[in-house]
Amino acid sequence: MPRKKTASLIRVIPPDRIYDSVMVQRLINRVMLNGKKQIAERLVYGGMQKAATKLKVDNPLDVFDQAIKNIQPHVETRSRRVGGANYQIPFEVKGQRQTHLTMMWLVAAARSKKGMSMEDRIALELTDAYNQTGTAVKKREDTHKMADANRAFAHFARF
Repeated sequence: MPRKKTASLIRVIPPDRIYDSVMVQRLINRVMLNGKKQIAERLVYGGMQKAATKLKVDNPLDVFDQAIKNIQPHVETRSRRVGGANYQIPFEVKGQRQTHLTMMWLVAAARSKKGMSMEDRIALELTDAYNQTGTAVKKREDTHKMADANRAFAHFARF
């Protein structure tokens, strides 16, 4: 018996207050701990401003958008069991999952840095991502390398 289709579970997130961007709001929500949204907003807005100042760019949203583009993965591998063996099969990443992975990697990279404020860590990670360096971009590159190395198993994705 086929599974029934569920209603759309994608939550509509309103845009943030300053830049009117849904992506910035997603980052704020990802940075937020224990429901303290104002603190998360202050950290993200401050980090974006510091990154723009450091890069000598007028609009912090331009820095943010370019950094997000540089982190977004295009392919990933998923484990699949075929005939008693597990294979890492490359799949294209689309839409919501691409955004989710990007935000997770950015926040995880910022949290992994120690010895400075979270605002400075966000600014540093955004600056690094803008320049195509840093931990989050390295995570994307590793994911792409893994998918490329397992290209031979792509035919298992078809069944």
